[in-house]
Amino acid sequence: MTDTMKALLLGRGPEWVLDDVPVPEPGPGEVLIRNRASATNNADLPMLDEADPTHGGTGKESIAGFEYAGEIAAIGRDAGAWQVGDPVMGTFPSAFAEYLLADHRFVLARPRALAPEVACALPTALLTEFGALTVAGFRPGQSVLSTGASTSIGMIGIQIAKTLGASKIIATTRSSDKKDLLTRLGADTVIVTGKNDDLTQAVLSATDGEGANVVLDHIAGDTFAACLPATALDGQVVNVGRLAGPATTIDLDALSFRHLTVHGVSFGFSRDWETVPILEGLHAEVLPAVGRGVITPVIDTTLNVERYREAADRLRSGTTTGKIVFTFA
Repeated sequence: MTDTMKALLLGRGPEWVLDDVPVPEPGPGEVLIRNRASATNNADLPMLDEADPTHGGTGKESIAGFEYAGEIAAIGRDAGAWQVGDPVMGTFPSAFAEYLLADHRFVLARPRALAPEVACALPTALLTEFGALTVAGFRPGQSVLSTGASTSIGMIGIQIAKTLGASKIIATTRSSDKKDLLTRLGADTVIVTGKNDDLTQAVLSATDGEGANVVLDHIAGDTFAACLPATALDGQVVNVGRLAGPATTIDLDALSFRHLTVHGVSFGFSRDWETVPILEGLHAEVLPAVGRGVITPVIDTTLNVERYREAADRLRSGTTTGKIVFTFA
């Protein structure tokens, strides 16, 4: 193992900077992971902007990224049953680097047949979507509505819901050219949304007037408001993302008269009491399906990390379908 590693840094300007930094050493409860591939997330560019000292940002330097896949390289004291060489994947800060440290409880076993450049595109979506379904108390046989289902995490959410036994999956997207993709991933009904579409009525029509038992909302804004009257009596609505912004105006009658429960989720690394049980549930209920190839990510582009500028430009374009993956030699 070398003393230094390549890493993508933020805090030096408006772009990531690829530089050599020291390889960290694992402390108590930590494992050192030799990273082979990392995937981008929606938060990557906002975090880059927030740290940009040339445009009023903090100027605080750190290693970017959250998702990774590789092998255990070293183990700290009291770091569980991991062994050097174990194939792993996960979501944890400072992942855009050849090595990273992670709390051993947040690491997922990577199926040996799953290549790192595929596996790295899974962990954030697995945690978020399975976590949202868990919070909603999802049971086999229930129907699921996923708004913004053509997002990277939304596409994984469809596959998880299918694997766990959803009776009907309704997916929304703004892009008509993604309708067939969502159908192939497991959606029974795909609603292409537009200015003149009535999302509520479309969902009610797809569910014989009952509404969806569980809603996974990745959009917020007016879409969140439209989801409430499209949810079944005693249903569960989980806000996962806020692509349309955090503000909305809702009809409280739709909330109260339908006896709905609304949840907000954000599975952070500081809330281990909440996140660790979700990850443990993944091991039992979802990872076997990942290993069989039943749940797979959609990958837009795979690039060597040295082509990070190209990746940032593509992210900013807003034209990606699925993840951009960085590989590390």
